[in-house]
Amino acid sequence: MIDINLIRRDLDGVVAQLNRRKNPQPFLDVGRYTALEGERKQIQTSTEQLQARRNAASKQIGQMKGKSEDTTALMAEVSGIAEQMKAGEQLLEQLQAELSQMLMSLPNLPQVTVPDGVDETGNVEVRRWGTPRAFDFKPKDHVDLGTPLGMEFDTGALLAGSRFTFLRGPVARLHRALAQFMLDVQTGEHGYTECWTPYIVNREIYEGTGQLPKFKEDMFWVFRGGDGSAAAGGGDEAQPEQYLISTSEVPLTNTVRERILDAAQLPIKLTAHSPCFRSEAGSAGRDTRGMIRQHQFDKVEMVQVVLPEHSDAALEQMVGHAEAVLQKLELPYRVLAMCSGDMGFAASKTYDLEVWLPAQDTYREISSCSNCDTFQARRMQARFRNAAGKTELVHTLNGSGLAVGRALVAVLENHQRADGAIVIPVALRPYLGGLEQLGG
Repeated sequence: MIDINLIRRDLDGVVAQLNRRKNPQPFLDVGRYTALEGERKQIQTSTEQLQARRNAASKQIGQMKGKSEDTTALMAEVSGIAEQMKAGEQLLEQLQAELSQMLMSLPNLPQVTVPDGVDETGNVEVRRWGTPRAFDFKPKDHVDLGTPLGMEFDTGALLAGSRFTFLRGPVARLHRALAQFMLDVQTGEHGYTECWTPYIVNREIYEGTGQLPKFKEDMFWVFRGGDGSAAAGGGDEAQPEQYLISTSEVPLTNTVRERILDAAQLPIKLTAHSPCFRSEAGSAGRDTRGMIRQHQFDKVEMVQVVLPEHSDAALEQMVGHAEAVLQKLELPYRVLAMCSGDMGFAASKTYDLEVWLPAQDTYREISSCSNCDTFQARRMQARFRNAAGKTELVHTLNGSGLAVGRALVAVLENHQRADGAIVIPVALRPYLGGLEQLGG
C-alpha cells in the first residue's frame, strides 16, 4: 500500500508515477480523493475546535460549581458538543474507510530504474545464459515427449476439468526430483530456511501481500460458515473468506505481519515448495495445450524480508539464486527487466527469467523476482526497530526458484533425443537414483 502521507504531500507526483503504470492512470479517482481529503480536514478542524470549546466549558463548570453557581446551561452545551463530536467521528470513520479502499486499489509505484513501457514490448533484456541447442531432428513438444512417460492430460481433465494434469510413473518422479533439487539448492547453497505452509489462507493474508481486493476473480476461494460448511466460490459476503494460495509467497511473507522485528533478525530468507492455485480468469484461450498454463501447478518460492537499505541488492541476489537452478539444469535462459506497465501489482521493480523452449522456438517465463519495498509491509504492519529505537517498515521481496511444472517442460524439451528419450541433467541424477535418461 502506498503511504497516504506521500499522496497528501505530492499528489501530482504520485499520479505521474501511476501514469508510468498505465496512461492515463485508471487507479486513483483524483476528484473523489480530493473531495474526501477536503472533508476529512474540515471534520478534523471542526473536531479540534469542539474539543477546545468542551475543555474550556468543562473548566468553567468546575469553577462555577466551586462558587455554587448554576451550571445547567453550560452542561447542556457540553452535552451538545459531545453529540456533535460523536457525529463527526462517525462521519470521519466512513471517510477513512473509503480512503482506505482507494489506497488498497493502488499499485506500487515503479522505481526510477524501471524502464517505461505499457506492456511486455517495453521489457528490456538484461542478459542471456547458454545457447539454444541446434537439433539435427525436429524437436517434439513436452506433450508428445511426456505422454509416453506418464503425462496424462485426459485423466487430469476427467478428474478436475481443463487445465489440470495427472502425472504417473517416470514423469511424476521427475517432477518430484525437480522440486527437491530446487529446495536443496536454495537451502543448502543460498541460506533459505525451508518452510511448509497452509494451502488455504484467510482474506486478510491475501490483502497483506496485495492479491486482494484486485485479483479476487483470479483465485479459487471458499466461504466457511459458522456451521463449518464450505462452498467453492460465491456465497454470503458476511461469512469469513478463505482462499487457496496462488503462491506460497502469500503465507511466507505474512509470517512477519503485525510484528516488530529486531534489526539483527534481518534478513529473513524463507523458501517453500507448494502447489499454487489460479483460476486464470484473464487468460482464457492462452496456452491451452500442455502444462504451460495450469489451474494447479507446483512452485518453489523464495521470500526475503530485509532492511530498507538492503532491498535493491537483495533483488539482484535473488535473481542470481533463480539463475543458479537453471544453470545447474543446463537450460538456456534470458533475464528481462520488466517495464513499468508490465510489472505485478505489488512490485516496485521486477526481473523475469525466461527459459528456452525448443518446440515453441522462444523463451517463456519460468521465474519472476520482485522488490515490493514497503508496499506489502505497510498492509501487514511488518516493522523493525532501528538503531535509534524507532520502528520502520521492513522491505519484502519474492521470487520463483522455480516454477516446477515449467522446469519439467523445459527439461523434457531441451534434453530430448531423437528416439524420445530424455537425458537427465547431471545435477539432477542423484535425485533419480543415478538415472541418466528416461524413456527411449
